[in-house]
Amino acid sequence: MSLHVEITGAGPDLALIHGWGMHGGIWDGVRADLAHHFRVHALDLPGYGTSATCQPYNLDVLVQAVAEALPSAINVIGWSMGGLVAQRWALDQPQQVQRLMLVGSSPCFVQRSDWTSGIDPVILQTFAHDLDQDYAGTLLRFLSLQARNGESLRTVMKYLRTALFAKGRPSAAVLKAGLNVLLDTDLRKDAGNFRMPLAIVHGERDMLAPVAAAQWMATQAAGARLDVIPGCAHAPFLSHPEVFVRVVMEFFQ
Repeated sequence: MSLHVEITGAGPDLALIHGWGMHGGIWDGVRADLAHHFRVHALDLPGYGTSATCQPYNLDVLVQAVAEALPSAINVIGWSMGGLVAQRWALDQPQQVQRLMLVGSSPCFVQRSDWTSGIDPVILQTFAHDLDQDYAGTLLRFLSLQARNGESLRTVMKYLRTALFAKGRPSAAVLKAGLNVLLDTDLRKDAGNFRMPLAIVHGERDMLAPVAAAQWMATQAAGARLDVIPGCAHAPFLSHPEVFVRVVMEFFQ
């Protein structure tokens, strides 16, 4: 399948992978700055924006679609659920992913018997259930979880609300399948197996992916760079764009 990819700028190739419920336009606040230094590929994951969906809708198929849509050697930034895609892609195809940055992501998003650095799985299960009763309201509640407790909350929420349906509405089926990816995926056993330089950028106040997950992952991956942004929630490129762009420039150049 083919994905919609918006390409801007010139320089080393850099892919931007968005999170659940969003689309490639979520990066617009930093994309112009990045395009001064990189050939930026902002893609819509299957079922989001103007990309067709895929079947079955699982992590392996998402990775295959992304890998086929992008150059054979590329730097990658994955945010939130997009970070799960980026991790699996980098582990499976290290010859394609040259350098990897994870933003507000985690190897395991939900709490398990041996993992407290996630959110209660009931929260995501409730979102999946509520999509049928209140589609728009459920998505807005998820957005509020991303911005909650962080600095610039109003600014971030305004941007998220504006961007949410700017490229159409993903189907409830796609959204539920994405929640299942978040619920089911556990990549902790592979956290030390990345064969490319790894950077982890995380908000100190992230309530969707607790900062402890990022700190744990940085201890597992030899040589990993960890930047915890004070006062930041789940989307540092929205709330702290100048800091985010600086970290990107330091890591990828």
